Amino acid sequence: QVQLVESGGGLVQPGGSLRLSCVASIIMFRSRDMAWYRQAPGKQRELVASITGGGDTDYAESVKGRFTISRDNAKYTVYLQMTSLKPEDTGVYYCNSKSGLFMWGQGTQVTVSS
Repeated sequence: QVQLVESGGGLVQPGGSLRLSCVASIIMFRSRDMAWYRQAPGKQRELVASITGGGDTDYAESVKGRFTISRDNAKYTVYLQMTSLKPEDTGVYYCNSKSGLFMWGQGTQVTVSS
């Protein structure tokens, strides 16, 4: 059964850091391009970072230099290290394949506020 389970969110002050994790119980995980998305209140879901099966990464301009995506294929897990967080990073963070192929998980809430 396909399952995406995100964790690691929370409340953090501006300038703080968080590390998100996503356990992806999906077939052929090792070769799939994976991504982190976020949905801010009242806005559409947007892609913030992606990683290929080979480990190549790409980022939205708004998070470049602050976020780092990585993966551990042995653990079927994708990570998002977030630093220098800003209030505009607030939202629910989800992982999925880069094409959004699988049923979305519940996500993990990230709130950046003083």
